[in-house]
This record gives sequence, C-alpha cells and structure tokens, in this order.
Amino acid sequence: MNINLIALEDGLIVLSVGFFTVFVFLGVLIFAMNIMGNLIKYLNKLFPVAAPVGVAVKKQSAGVDEEIAVAIAAALLKQNH
Repeated sequence: MNINLIALEDGLIVLSVGFFTVFVFLGVLIFAMNIMGNLIKYLNKLFPVAAPVGVAVKKQSAGVDEEIAVAIAAALLKQNH
C-alpha cells in the first residue's frame, strides 16, 4: 500500500510539472505572437506594398450557365413529348 502512494505522489508531481510547462510555453507563445503582430503592423507602415496597377479581374461568363440551362430544358421537353 505504501508503494502505491509513493507512485501516486510521483505521478502527481510529473503531472503538475507537465501542466506547468505547457501552460508557460503557451503563455510565451501568445506573448511572442502578439509582439510579432505589432512588429508586422509597424513594418507595414514603414514599407507599404504598392497595389498593382492595370491588373484586370477575370469575370466568369454567365453564358456557359445559360447554355447548360437551355440544354437541360430542351432535354426535359424532349423527354416529356
């Protein structure tokens, strides 16, 4: 019985150290990410990226959808007659 209590105590110590280590690591990670975010915002103010000029946005043609709809309607009409 005494050996089981010692093993339980050792297990709880390892568990506590593990939880504390993960908690501290996550806290440092959040802190570092906030610092990096602020640094990136500052650098973007110093070195802004110019927007590309004259880049055409490709518009998807609606003609293909209309052709498919007409083909489906024709097939349904042919099937009903």
